[in-house]
Amino acid sequence: MAVTQQTCSIARSLEVLGERWTFLILREALSGTTRFADFRAVLGIAPDVLSNRLATLVDAGVLEKQPYREPGARVRDSYHLTPAGAELQVVLGALQQWGDEHRPYPPGPTILRRTADGRPVHVGFVDDEGREVPPAEVRFVRTATYPTGDGR
Repeated sequence: MAVTQQTCSIARSLEVLGERWTFLILREALSGTTRFADFRAVLGIAPDVLSNRLATLVDAGVLEKQPYREPGARVRDSYHLTPAGAELQVVLGALQQWGDEHRPYPPGPTILRRTADGRPVHVGFVDDEGREVPPAEVRFVRTATYPTGDGR
């Protein structure tokens, strides 16, 4: 992947994550899907689009390829989350939480966020002392390195 000239970390993240289908591929990877055919079957995504998105995620270090071979078949690649990819669980959880609140599915949520022992969890801000901070109290503060002009 080419080195970006974007100074904004959100813009740099969107270079990897901003294409249609990417978060749905990651949702499936977080659920344990690893094989190309399985991603296609569950998502209904065109093979060329899936190939492109997987390549982008591999190039960015979000997924890694691992070869596998079923008896009588050729060697193929499976796709596995890297530690950086696994960290995107927080981002997907935040998107899901927002969607459940602001774009609810009438029959109810299709996925629930729970602790290992079954307690409900939500995504939120935590300060440097481990205390939750309400979103209304969080400010995005520009630093001295924030560019002027085009805002990127």
